[in-house]
Amino acid sequence: MRNPISNNVSSTTAVLLGALASGVNVCGPTWSLLKTAFLTLGVCLASMLALAFSSSDVIMMIHILIFVLISGTLFLLISSFLAQIGLVSVEQQMEEMGLGPSKEEKNSEELDKKS
Repeated sequence: MRNPISNNVSSTTAVLLGALASGVNVCGPTWSLLKTAFLTLGVCLASMLALAFSSSDVIMMIHILIFVLISGTLFLLISSFLAQIGLVSVEQQMEEMGLGPSKEEKNSEELDKKS
């Protein structure tokens, strides 16, 4: 069951919390934007490389291979950065900054609902 806090948090608040708190929002717009950007970059580079091979232009192939190398390095650096800082939910970031209910408050609310 989803926490009601995540339904009340806007995208702007999630991005602001992501900038101020540790970790990267798993379900937030930050993670979706990263996945979309890398997917688009991969599709563009693959199509450019295919066009360069079909035109048989060696200089163009070398330039595009350099772009592929740069983007691959960027992907590896961002992946290692995300592995080091971790992926967290907006609720965890709010808890860390003292903006959301603590774990004890959540547990007491769950116990009240069950009784």
